Amino acid sequence: RAISDAAALDLPGYALGGYAVGEASEAMWDGIARDGPLLPADKPRYLMGVGTPEDLLAGVAAGIDLFDCVLPTRTARNGLLFTSRGKVVIRNARHADDEGPIDRACGCYACRTFTRAYLRHLFKAGEILGLRLNTLHNLHFYLSLMASAREAIEQGRFEAFRRERVEGWRAGEAR
Repeated sequence: RAISDAAALDLPGYALGGYAVGEASEAMWDGIARDGPLLPADKPRYLMGVGTPEDLLAGVAAGIDLFDCVLPTRTARNGLLFTSRGKVVIRNARHADDEGPIDRACGCYACRTFTRAYLRHLFKAGEILGLRLNTLHNLHFYLSLMASAREAIEQGRFEAFRRERVEGWRAGEAR
């Protein structure tokens, strides 16, 4: 059915899908911003298969409540980690001697306990522990991001929060 008919259906929740199938991110965000507010605000609104941190914040801005995506776990298993300052590709040689954590702003077990150099070693050696720690970090990052977004909404400063986060990520790969 058309989104404009959604309120007439009186379902327990509503979903949007098909937005992340190859189009440019800006086109996807425009579609979500257009369609998300058309869904009933008193029911859960779910966005299927969209998953970069920036995508999640665009969804929240459009009134989306629920997300699912393999991105944080799949990218972790391939050595891509999300941080407060951008993406870290842990397999890169630049991390071979880096004694810092993945993200100094992160409180996850991997960041509190292991260095980038050690995590890179685990990844390059094919040790399953490296993949598990990377996954743990990315999931913690996502959970923390959404908790911070919820707090920003409650404080009436979500757009400023979103802008600050996106600008930080776009500054480039975390050093």
